[in-house]
Amino acid sequence: MTNEIQRRLVHATGGVLPLGYVAELYSYRFLRNAFTVGVLAVVLLETLRLSGVADWRLFDRLTREYEQENPAGYALYVVSIAAVCWLFAPEIAVPAALMLTFGDPISGLLGSDERRRVKQSFVLLVMFGVCTLLALPFVGSVAAVAGAVAATAADGATPTVAGYVIDDNLTIPPAAALAMTLVAGL
Repeated sequence: MTNEIQRRLVHATGGVLPLGYVAELYSYRFLRNAFTVGVLAVVLLETLRLSGVADWRLFDRLTREYEQENPAGYALYVVSIAAVCWLFAPEIAVPAALMLTFGDPISGLLGSDERRRVKQSFVLLVMFGVCTLLALPFVGSVAAVAGAVAATAADGATPTVAGYVIDDNLTIPPAAALAMTLVAGL
């Protein structure tokens, strides 16, 4: 199994926590606290990794070249989902998290052979469709489309600011949550 496929599978496993909430296995408070504990864990892991104290093969396999000297995507992923869980109501935060946990890896697999700053149109259309479907059980159709547009825009381009790649793991959930909130008026 290639590193890219492994990264995408790990990415999708993060959807287990929001889906557990949807299945009513635990409360929203538990979900927020679980992601908060996750933030503490990734801060520790990234501190160890970036300082060179922890030089584990797993990091080499699951991080990209541009993440070698910067916080890795998995850490940004956990921080981003935790933030939307604390800042937004469950009907907004959960679909925003699902857009990252499931929409992004699907889009990533479809576009993984390309080295573009902007993804191809068909990849963006798939991302939009998946994100819309993920949001529809939680919000109205207009809000679902708005969230999907925002998530797709965040996923579609990889901007660089001051030499640092702005990873979509950090931007997809808040962009989607803000768009859904603005449209839904929640």
